[in-house]
Amino acid sequence: MNLINLERPGVLLILTDLSLAQIKELLQSPRADLEEILAAMAEDPRAGVRNLYQRWKRAENIKEAEHKRLAGMFLYEEDLWAKGHTGIAGVDEAGRGPLAGPVVAAAVILPGVIHLKDLNDSKKLTAAKRETLARQIKEAALAWATGLSTVEEIYQKNIHQAGLTAMRRAVLGLKDNPVFVLVDGFKIPGLNLPQMPLIGGDGRSASIAAASILAKVARDRIMDSYDQLYPQYGFNRHKGYATPEHLSALKHYGACPIHRAGFQPVREMTEQADGGLFG
Repeated sequence: MNLINLERPGVLLILTDLSLAQIKELLQSPRADLEEILAAMAEDPRAGVRNLYQRWKRAENIKEAEHKRLAGMFLYEEDLWAKGHTGIAGVDEAGRGPLAGPVVAAAVILPGVIHLKDLNDSKKLTAAKRETLARQIKEAALAWATGLSTVEEIYQKNIHQAGLTAMRRAVLGLKDNPVFVLVDGFKIPGLNLPQMPLIGGDGRSASIAAASILAKVARDRIMDSYDQLYPQYGFNRHKGYATPEHLSALKHYGACPIHRAGFQPVREMTEQADGGLFG
């Protein structure tokens, strides 16, 4: 028989004396006898209590898995810190695929291992979660900066080179100079710094993940501002990506000045459009 201390002098009860609401309340704060409570819940004759136990265990397993995932995202940083690299910049870009708007990059120097719940590749997060994490990252970071390449630069250089240019600008914009760069994908030319490119780095490195979030949030805000100038395209909804809505608008209105004229869907749709290129 499991006796539960309700933290009132002289009050000891067995779990079955407690209502489901009282048991939920017990689980809300740390307790020395938590394991005894859980063991009693698992064997409680009431289905509601046993179901509560199962839900609690699932939630704890999710928390533990998330803790391990976040810890794993600092493995590259911890290895570099152990080797004396105290200022590590994570770098990533957003906006390689859209048919309109700039490509935007961010660089972030984190202060050490920090717990930012749900930190991950920006593409795996909702817009609301990205906004929340962007605020937390900026508050926690030793330094952060963004850089971009314009639509004209994308046309002149190609999207790959324009993305690398944006990332270089982000690194050079940091108020604190990094001593090492972790970058998603490819090495950044023109940086006199040691670099480690990581394929899929925004899901493997906390610093790169943080940069991916800042880059995505910054670019989304730019596209929202363009929506005020060109409301017929719906940039605030699709951010320039090739959605059916966007392609339909391209076909109807033609391209505007922020469309990437060198991208094949833009050329094809504007050839059919009433307004033509920049019409």
